[in-house]
Amino acid sequence: MVPAMPGEERERFLADLHVGVLGVADGDGDDRAPLLVPVWYRYEPGGDVVVQTGRETVKARLLRAAGRFSLCVQDENPPYRYVSVEGPVTEVNDPVDPGERDAIAHRYLDPEEARAYLKSTDGQLADDITFRMRPQRWRTANFAAFAAEFSEADRIDRDG
Repeated sequence: MVPAMPGEERERFLADLHVGVLGVADGDGDDRAPLLVPVWYRYEPGGDVVVQTGRETVKARLLRAAGRFSLCVQDENPPYRYVSVEGPVTEVNDPVDPGERDAIAHRYLDPEEARAYLKSTDGQLADDITFRMRPQRWRTANFAAFAAEFSEADRIDRDG
């Protein structure tokens, strides 16, 4: 069994800087897999997951229809870890809140890049919307315990 992260650890991990993969049901038929797309997001422990997208995108249409989504973030460096969270959309802000857009840009870009990005994409203030999701179900894994076991087994094999 894969060791799960305790509540505080999983929330700190989700709040750390990662590109998330948003998953939402594709209601266009039973033969369709969910839509999965990389996204910038914001999260503070105990709060909502915040994502933004264009008002007329497939992602926005599916989020409105499903009323819920999931987000998965991972650490690609050993020992591997991930957090997946799923829950209902609790709020849609249309148009996007400029302060929220600014906070997300500064989360992912250094200050100079963020300013340039925000200036060059200021038209998105009229075209983007914000979705907030309340985390309801969590799935996590922290392979650090496995890595420690493998390291110890390797040391014992080498040292005899």
